[in-house]
Amino acid sequence: MAGNYSILVGTTGAGLFQSPDGGESWGRIGTPFPGESQIRALASDPQKPNVVYAGSNNGIYRSEDSGKSWAKLDSPMEGLNIWSIAVDPSDSNTVFVGTSPPFVFRTKDGGKSWSKLSAAMAQECAIGSPRVTAMLVDPVDSNTVLAGVEIDGVYRSRDGGETWAQVNNGITNPDIHGMAISVGEQKTVLVSTPREIFSSQDESETFQSLIGTAEFPMPYCRWIAVKLDDPRVLFAANGDAAIGNTGTIQRSTDGGKSWKTAELPVEPNSPLWNFATNAADPNLILANSVYGELYRSPDGGDSWEKLRKEFTEVRALAWVPN
Repeated sequence: MAGNYSILVGTTGAGLFQSPDGGESWGRIGTPFPGESQIRALASDPQKPNVVYAGSNNGIYRSEDSGKSWAKLDSPMEGLNIWSIAVDPSDSNTVFVGTSPPFVFRTKDGGKSWSKLSAAMAQECAIGSPRVTAMLVDPVDSNTVLAGVEIDGVYRSRDGGETWAQVNNGITNPDIHGMAISVGEQKTVLVSTPREIFSSQDESETFQSLIGTAEFPMPYCRWIAVKLDDPRVLFAANGDAAIGNTGTIQRSTDGGKSWKTAELPVEPNSPLWNFATNAADPNLILANSVYGELYRSPDGGDSWEKLRKEFTEVRALAWVPN
């Protein structure tokens, strides 16, 4: 897209940053975000990609101009930490939000009003308060919604969020980090945990191990992503530990049967944590290390470059067309 796109970076130390020109220049977003904002979730509208939602520790925000300006939405999420956001690809007015403490909220009118949904998640775990780290709306069947919880496994709704059930059959570690859906000949739900990636081809009824991270160069796995125009191409964010000293990007071109380490221009300063993709250009993949480095592939993961700008601790990443 030759720079005609905006990059959004959410940090836990300095709020939200936006680049209107593909990473050439950057600005820190002030109003209406308080100075102490911690941005852990970013999601764009698949039907209106200039519309972006940002979730923070002080509420949810919406932009209609690719992240240049923002409005805070009235919501019941005040006082909660927002960890994940998913926009229904078939209905832009429907948005799901996952928080810590672990609750799921939904709007059906583009953020004007919100409902707290009935997902009965564990309120305590080994890390204290669980968090809904991943939300997905099935692009084939929008009545199917998935929530991944760190640490309480996967929850599924088959009726657009009205009722929920835990679906952990085959998942040996309920510490859910990331989720993605691969839509090919066989729709596949992918779930990443610290030590293993799982997959399901039966609507999340059962999961099987796709790969254990012992087969990766480093033992820790954070996020999983799918190339939007090729369900065989998968990406895994890898590192030496959750808050460690280095990391890698793992890439598969055969649906997860085999993986290769991406050749990065420098050794990352910490584990890789997030990916950003957009249907406007499926070949443009962004990734970040947890301690502020950004990496970009213009060719679907064949090659990578490091962006010059560096940040504090990064927890959310997105790009949208201008």
